[in-house]
Amino acid sequence: MRILAVDPSLRGTGFAILEEKGTSIRCLEYSVVKNAASLSQEACLVAIHEAISSAIERHSPSALAIEKVIYVQSYPTAIILGAARGVAVLAAAQRGLTVHEYPPKRVKQAVVGKGAAAKEQVAFMIRALLGLTETPPADAADAIAIGLTHLRTIASPILRVTATMAK
Repeated sequence: MRILAVDPSLRGTGFAILEEKGTSIRCLEYSVVKNAASLSQEACLVAIHEAISSAIERHSPSALAIEKVIYVQSYPTAIILGAARGVAVLAAAQRGLTVHEYPPKRVKQAVVGKGAAAKEQVAFMIRALLGLTETPPADAADAIAIGLTHLRTIASPILRVTATMAK
């Protein structure tokens, strides 16, 4: 099984392609779509859509795992984050991928063991769990963590029931 995982943000969308074969999980690619502060919101959304679409074309994943928005500081932030999520979901939907959402606390708990883990802890655990030679940038590590959460959730009947009930 091959999946695309996305941690959406207007200025730094992290994404990763994970592949599971048997009990082995590999990260085939990870990156961050970095958009300069001088770039318009519209141009940022186009860049995110293009990067996600390109990753889908290169790797042909069957599903998208994406962070669910739970809490944001303000309405403008929520709208911008929603737009970034929207273009990632659109890119996946255009290619027939199923979409699965996971709350940030659940992702951190699945990877680090506690829902209030710092970004550095998530990145460190991603490197350790996947045996990477370098620590991914924080946004890419978060995307990989979302992907691992999805793969662990679909592999476990207990987690699947819990995930269904949490929606």
